[in-house]
Amino acid sequence: MATIVKVEIKDEYVTLGQFLKLADIISSGGEAKLFLKGNEVLVNDEKDDRRGRKLYKGDLIKTAGKVYEICR
Repeated sequence: MATIVKVEIKDEYVTLGQFLKLADIISSGGEAKLFLKGNEVLVNDEKDDRRGRKLYKGDLIKTAGKVYEICR
């Protein structure tokens, strides 16, 4: 199993687009749409490409060969 990278959020949730920037996967919010079109992203083992998808504490995101966990 891959090492889990913890990504801490301040609010109740973060959108998938915001997460990509927080996790340093993309450098700007404008890149989210292109990244999600060209790369597989799994949220809790389900494929998702909606940059507005809300992510909450405990959600697991798999992309670019890494696993990330949302923490507060």
